Amino acid sequence: MTSKPLRSDKSPLKAWNSSVPDRLSLFEEYYRTMRKKFLLHRLIVIAALPQSLADRQKLGAHYEELNVRLQRQYHVEGISGLLLMYPSCLLHVIESSSEVLVSLLQNLKDLQEEGRQVETAKVVLMSHDLPNRLFHQWSYKVLTMQTRTLGEEAEGESTDALVDTVRSMILKLGTHLEIASEALPGSVLEEAPELVVPQEVLIRLLACPELLSPQQYLQTYHSPLNICMDSGHVFGSSCATTV
Repeated sequence: MTSKPLRSDKSPLKAWNSSVPDRLSLFEEYYRTMRKKFLLHRLIVIAALPQSLADRQKLGAHYEELNVRLQRQYHVEGISGLLLMYPSCLLHVIESSSEVLVSLLQNLKDLQEEGRQVETAKVVLMSHDLPNRLFHQWSYKVLTMQTRTLGEEAEGESTDALVDTVRSMILKLGTHLEIASEALPGSVLEEAPELVVPQEVLIRLLACPELLSPQQYLQTYHSPLNICMDSGHVFGSSCATTV
């Protein structure tokens, strides 16, 4: 009497069940990626302006047009923030989806490579999953006034401390605008110049090697292991300030 050969159980049900964890992992990763695209993030960048830039209003108009194009392209709820153009540099705060912020960084990289409107540029801070906006809409202002300086006691401050100065002053400005019920910060900055981040701070941050340029940031963002983008760190190789 011959015995029947043993059959391995390869039923479709068990085969599918065995891959459930992998399928769930892929779904969760996809969900996290899609969710991050529509969450609110805040990007802070700085850049040096060339001496040959006679009309800073044109740079403001450039960003105004770019924001309109990106809002239509990505169908986002809105782009809010503030662009401050000092005599020798700029400070740009943008609040929107991750896709919009990456596109703005790509544009800043292109402007930097052209060298006509922007020279050295640095990514100061990226904050993720924000509960609300600091600014009701996007606007820009050309600064002609003299902003306050930090004084000799701040000359030896670290990159982390300078970044924290920028972050805290921007938060104070947003709070002040909310209390004053002002949608646009132009008049507020004229009445309260102490709310303006000192140009000196931005110039010193532009010289900090710990902060990434737009090109370096984008290379990190598009790399297979996108660790920095999800961590909420200052984007520098050795500057690990979290937000």
